[in-house]
Amino acid sequence: MTPFSRSWTALLAAVAGLPDEDFERPSGCRGWLVRDLVCHLVIDAQDVLITLVTPADTEPTADAVTYWNLVDPPTGEDPLDALIPRLAAAYGDPALLKFHLDDVGSAAGRAAELADPTARVSTQGKVLTVGDYLSAYVLEWTLHHLDLIAHLPSAPEPPAESLAVARTALEAIVGTAFPAGLSDTAALLIGTGRRPPTADEESALGGLAARLPFILS
Repeated sequence: MTPFSRSWTALLAAVAGLPDEDFERPSGCRGWLVRDLVCHLVIDAQDVLITLVTPADTEPTADAVTYWNLVDPPTGEDPLDALIPRLAAAYGDPALLKFHLDDVGSAAGRAAELADPTARVSTQGKVLTVGDYLSAYVLEWTLHHLDLIAHLPSAPEPPAESLAVARTALEAIVGTAFPAGLSDTAALLIGTGRRPPTADEESALGGLAARLPFILS
């Protein structure tokens, strides 16, 4: 399995295994319940499908690292942020949301497996190879897997390989390595502002602590 397939398959399986009551619990995305996050994943899967059938005939302008932009922390004023909870609530029965994610998500996974990694596609005003585009999404899937299980201690964690690949990607994006003493999970959560560092972790981060969090878009 490719890192994309491994991270996406693990995330889909984690969602499929959730009991209905967990959809009303908070996620690791501030202000979003688990159901809101799962609804966002449906939209992400649709984006993957759309991008993979949007060919480009120009040279790549971005790769798996420069696909991402570092931005200011969200203010909550993004209309899409407000839309997601309303859309998620409209599903009502969590089984419907699970079905939609499995349906669209499985299609996105199959499309990724069938795509030529050297082909070029266009998205968000950028041109990338399919390989770079799918590689960029390993970070997205892994962070959202951590968001999914943030308050669900019995839910399965992301694969160790996905965590390692996502950490390496984040370090490349921000241009610096996190301390070796930080686990991959801790580096991802602290680095993206999903949790604050402990006193010991802040000491280990040194000057890097002042640059946190790194918000990706």
